[in-house]
Order: sequence, then structure tokens, then C-alpha cells
Amino acid sequence: MLIINEKEIQQHYFMADALVDVEHILRAKAEEQIANPHRTVIEFPQHSASVLYMPSSDLENEMTTVKTVTIFPDNPAVGKPTTQGVILVSDAKNGEHLAMMNASYLTRLRTGALSGLATDKLAREDSKVLVVIGTGAMAFEQVLGVLAVRKIEKMLLVNPTTEKAVKFKDRLVSFGVDSSIEFEIIEDVAKAVRQADIICCSTRSKTPVFDGVDVQPGTHVNGVGSYLPTMREVDHTFIKRCDKIVTDDEGGVKEEAGEIIYANEQDDWSYDELHGELMDLVTDKVISRENTEEITFFKCVGAAYFDLAVAQGVYRKAVQNGYGVEVEV
Repeated sequence: MLIINEKEIQQHYFMADALVDVEHILRAKAEEQIANPHRTVIEFPQHSASVLYMPSSDLENEMTTVKTVTIFPDNPAVGKPTTQGVILVSDAKNGEHLAMMNASYLTRLRTGALSGLATDKLAREDSKVLVVIGTGAMAFEQVLGVLAVRKIEKMLLVNPTTEKAVKFKDRLVSFGVDSSIEFEIIEDVAKAVRQADIICCSTRSKTPVFDGVDVQPGTHVNGVGSYLPTMREVDHTFIKRCDKIVTDDEGGVKEEAGEIIYANEQDDWSYDELHGELMDLVTDKVISRENTEEITFFKCVGAAYFDLAVAQGVYRKAVQNGYGVEVEV
């Protein structure tokens, strides 16, 4: 079995790779070449934590993966990452377990790639101002996904802890993002939202992080932080104002996305108003942005076949380029 650590993955597998591999898996899903049983979530309320088990298979390439990911929000206080995960890659022709790889970076990367693909289809082509609400671990790859598809000139960073937002900006600069981008750390969420062309929300908030009234016509929002029925990053006002709501996986969203579940429980909105899934946008089954005034929303809770996409990509590159460590188990 090949063991691939996070450092090796980060050195060889990038957002450009993830965008290609995730789009490929979306097309395969549309062609019914992906098996994706619903994930199992075990909650640990005493730690505000969750453990997720996520299997999936590529029927065409005969590869299968299982991801185990743990989300413990209090971990940074004891020097451990909030999200930790591993992916087991197996050969579906003979059952051989091929690789075990770190999944934390890949989870962030594939989620950023999903938002990148959604942004490319739904955000205005002339979008220049990106507002990032929540500058935790998931937010970095969200920004990379947006920067891969839009020429951003100004980035507003909103976080409860200003120091964390400053470190986030410094990390982006050190990573090598476009040096012409203007950064602003801002505490006034409403002021930030009113300036936005694109908004990325990456929080675990149980209450909406902005007022839907402040969203301007033509804005696109990516919401990737809330993944439990008890979480709500956006409010009902925003949901009702959206012209198009696209999900990463409709089944998962209906069971896990708190803001969408809440909206469906009200008298003035239902699941029938969902525009479609991201695979429908990628395959042109549904229409993308139609004008400059539409407000659009991409809601992402994650699904195992997205991890399958990037894990296969990492494994292929590892075999081709000779990285990772072979072990006998």
C-alpha cells in the first residue's frame, strides 16, 4: 500500500488539478458512472464535533474510496487541527487496497474546486470584489477556487478575530496570489456585503452571518461552512431573494444544509425552487447566469464522490511521479 502524506500531496497536486478532476467526476455522475451511498455522520455534542464516513466508487475506472474525516472545532486550543481525515483508495477489480492518504488538504481543495466551478458558471464575468466571511481552514482554498476563475481586484476579509484575518491575508500573500489584489480587513459585515460581487462563507455558524437585505443585485454567494441541520450561514431573506440556488448534491443538501431545510419548512419557499445540481450546470442541463442582476447561491455540504475525484488524481500522480511510501500491511 502506498502511504501519501499531506506535504507530498500539497507539493504535487494543486487547484488546477482539482478543478479538472472534480469536473470529470461531475460528468461521470451525470452519466450514472458513480456509486455514492449516503455518508454516515456521528456527532459528539459535548465537543461540538462530528465524525463522517464517506464511501464512493467510480464504476467506469473501477476504483473505490472511503474517507473518514473528524471535525473538532475546539482542537486549535490544544494545538491540533480542526479537521483531520484519511482516504483509503482501493482497486474495484480485485479488491486490493492501493493507497492511504491524508484527506484534510484534499477536503479543502475539492471544496474550493466545487466553489470555483460554481463561481465560473454563476458569478458575473466582470466580478472584481470578493468578500470572505470566516477566515478559518476551509476559507483558503475557497479563495483559490474563486481566483482560478475570476480576476479579483479587491478582497474584503471578515472574521470575529481580526488577528486571524490578518494572518489569513499574510498566508495568501506568501502563497503567491496576484500582488495587485487590494486587501481590507473589515469588521462591518453589512458594509462588506454591500460591496461584494462574490461572497464566500466558510463558517460553522448556527445563525446567519449576514443580512440578506444587504446583498446587491448581481451577487454570487458560495456557502460551504454549514453542513448540519442546526447550522445556518445565510438567512431566509437571502434564500427568497435568490434567482438561482445550485447545490453540490441535492440529496445531501436536503438532509444536512440547515438554511435550505429551514427555508423548506416555511410557507413561502420549497425544495422545488432549487435550480439544480452543479453537475447539471457543468453538463448544461440547466441554465447558468442569465443576466447581470441575478442573485445566485451555491450551497455545498460535500459528498464522497468529490473526495473520490481528487484521491484518484493524487494516486495517479503519485504512481507517475514516484512519491509516497510503500508499506506492507
